[in-house]
Order: sequence, then C-alpha cells, then structure tokens
Amino acid sequence: MAQTTPVHPVDEVPPVRQLAAFGLQHVLAMYAGAVAVPLIVGGAMKLSPADLAYLITADLLVCGIATLIQCIGFWRFGVRLPIMQGCTFAAVSPMVLIGTTGGGLPAIYGSVIVAGLAIMLLAPVFGKLLRFFPPLVTGTVILIIGISLLPVAGNWVAGGVGSADFGAPKNIALALFVLVVVLGVQRFAPAFLSRIAVLIGIGVGLAAAVPFGFTDFDGVGDADWIGISTPFHFGAPTFEFSAIVSMLVVALVTMTETTGDLIAVGEMTDRRIEPRSLSDGLRADGLSTVLGGVFNTFPYTAYAQNVGLVGMTRVRSRWVVATAGGILVLLGLLPKLGAVVAAVPAPVLGGAGLVMFGTVAASGLRTLTQVDFKGNNNLTVVAVSVAMGVLPVGVPTIYEKFPDWFQTVMNSGISAGCLTAIVLNLLFNHLPAKAGSAAPEPDGLAGGGTEEGVEKSREEVV
Repeated sequence: MAQTTPVHPVDEVPPVRQLAAFGLQHVLAMYAGAVAVPLIVGGAMKLSPADLAYLITADLLVCGIATLIQCIGFWRFGVRLPIMQGCTFAAVSPMVLIGTTGGGLPAIYGSVIVAGLAIMLLAPVFGKLLRFFPPLVTGTVILIIGISLLPVAGNWVAGGVGSADFGAPKNIALALFVLVVVLGVQRFAPAFLSRIAVLIGIGVGLAAAVPFGFTDFDGVGDADWIGISTPFHFGAPTFEFSAIVSMLVVALVTMTETTGDLIAVGEMTDRRIEPRSLSDGLRADGLSTVLGGVFNTFPYTAYAQNVGLVGMTRVRSRWVVATAGGILVLLGLLPKLGAVVAAVPAPVLGGAGLVMFGTVAASGLRTLTQVDFKGNNNLTVVAVSVAMGVLPVGVPTIYEKFPDWFQTVMNSGISAGCLTAIVLNLLFNHLPAKAGSAAPEPDGLAGGGTEEGVEKSREEVV
C-alpha cells in the first residue's frame, strides 16, 4: 500500500466546526487591541463619530485581509504560519503628531504607504539577519514580548484605560471569574473543549456580565448593517518629508517586533523560521501596510496577543487563523457584527489575557532552557536585555525628553529588548575574548565570551 506523506500540524485543516470556534477565539483575543489604534488616533484628531466608525470598520477589514495574506500566502508574500495581523501601537504617537499638526489623515496615509513599500524592499535584508537570532536571543525576545503584554491584560482586568470605574473590585472579580473558568475548562474538560477554553471563558464571562450591568448592546442597534471601505475615503494621500521619516522609523521597529513574533510562533509550531520565510512574512507586512494606507487605516504587524493563544491551546493550524481573518473581513463589512463583539467588557478580556500573555513569557523561558548558562556571559545578556525591555513598560515616560525617533524605537519594550539582546550577544559571544581573561564564574556573571550553546542553530540545540 502506498504511504501518504504526513501533514505538518501547521498545514492541517480541522473540521469546519472547529475552524469556526478556534477562529472566533483568535478574533476575541485581538479585537480590543485592533480597534484601539483607530480609536486613539481618531479621538486625538477629534473626528466625528461617523468617521471614527468608518476607521474601525476599515481597520477590521484590512486586519482580515492582512491575516489571510500572512497565513495562506501567495508567491513570496506570507509566512504561512498561524499569525494574526493588526495595527501596530508603535505608530500611534507619530500618527497622532502628523494628524494634529496640520497634515491630517492624508499625510498619515501618504507616510504609511511609503513605509509599507520600504518594508517590502527591506524584507530580504532582515531575512539575512536571522543568524543573529540564536536561542539565546529568541528566548529573551519571546520572554520580553510576554512581559510587555501583561500590563495590557492588567488594564483590561481593571476595566479598561479611561473607564469611570477603573480598578473597581467588581471588575477584578469578573476578570478572576473568567480566569478560573478558563483554567477549569483547560484542566477538566475534554480535549476539544480545553482547546477553546479562552472562547468558553469569554462566553461565560459575557453571560455573567450582562445581568450585573457591565455592558449593554445599544451600539448594536445604532450600527449599520453594511459598511464598505473605499480607497482614499478621506482624500488623496499627501507625502510630507517629516511624516515619511518618522513612519520609516516606525517601519524598522515593527519589522523588529514582527521578527520576534514570527520566531516565537515558529518555535511553538515546530516549523522554525528560515531566512526566506522571514522575508516572506515581512514582505506580507509591507503589503498589508500599503493596503492600510490605501483603505484608510494604518501600519500592520503580527499580533503578539495571538502568539500566546497558539502556545496555550496548542492548535497549530494556520487555517484556524485564516478563518479568523475571514471573520474579521465579515466584521469589517457588517458593522452590526463588529458592534456585538465590541460589547464584550474589558474585564472579561483581561481574565483571558492573563493566561494568554503569561503563556508567551513562559514560552520564552522554555526556549532559554536550550541555552548553556555555565561558564559564559549568557545570563548577563538575558538580564540586561529583559531590563531594557521592561523599562519603558514600567516607566512609560522615561524617554519623553529624548528625540521623537529615539522614543519611537525605545518606547517599544519589544524592540528595545530585541536590539539589546542582539548587541550583547555579539559583544559577549562573537568578539574575541580578551587576552588573559579570568576564568568564568559558574553563575555566568563574569568571564570571557564563548559561542558554545549560542552559535548552534536551533535545530542542533533541539
């Protein structure tokens, strides 16, 4: 009998009912973050409620298209891994500055289009940098991604930034209730239900929230049934030099963040990133960003929120996330559906987020177990990189006296920690050791550099 070639879990296509459930779970995990960027930018520019609603539906539509491109892929576009795409928060401050200093939305979209084209051109260059991401660096970056996301979950637990009852005990109680449900389902439910523990937790939390007045569905009645995003709805793009420069800096930051996210998902799915696949993933980011500038939205990147969901559920199929992309397209075309999803209270998302984002950090620790910490300076590399990554998360205003370009790079804990890890790895493990250096201490806090356990490829380490 002829033997069939086994299908990699990333390429498996689950049954339709599982695709729908797993896909909806991914949408709920990233929805609040996805709509936050247009809300922040539009609110800062004092746009009308109708224009804000238009920005949100356009964002959801392009989120879905970008996710489909990344997961399914065509030619040299798309990493073909379970990666959700969404608007990057790294671009918020520059876009608010561009939009409120006279350029308006046309200047934002002009700079976004140029940034997207630049990402596509630079993608092969970043692909060749993959050799600078051994397990020492990748584990550190994944750990920083998880730690950087935890304040997001914390704000959701407290009720959402700007809410009148922020930090109220009832908000925290609801979040803890959802957390208990998620953990209970994951521990005691059958295999299929345990994989949608986050979806069940959010559903049960929403059901409990409605009678206690946590949410209402008034926005559903006000929303339109159909919403179509047309190119350049707010006018033809304008190309201002200062706006383009600031957005190019954002492009470099988002490419660094996306590289970390792609490597993290590659580790979780046992389909490790190679230079070509990294270039394909970044090229898809660039194309999605260009589409964002054309269809009245913003730059796109891989969403770390959903990296944790992949690790937690152990559902590795890219077709699950592609289904989530299809759901986002529907939400962008049918605003009433989007309003239903938007009615989920922040504490409900926070309870689920604690598990998902903590899973990302734990995955980084798992990768770091592959690294040799004896007789070298690897512990120093991890310690300083994590410190630099957490610094802007714990003290958000620490760099406010620095130039805008510096803030754009360093205010992102992911990019700050990633750059630090790469530089320190080169310093301690690739430069020749100094002559007559003392023998390394067992704890790895002193001594000369070594490439043992660092220079190995990820395949060799595993």
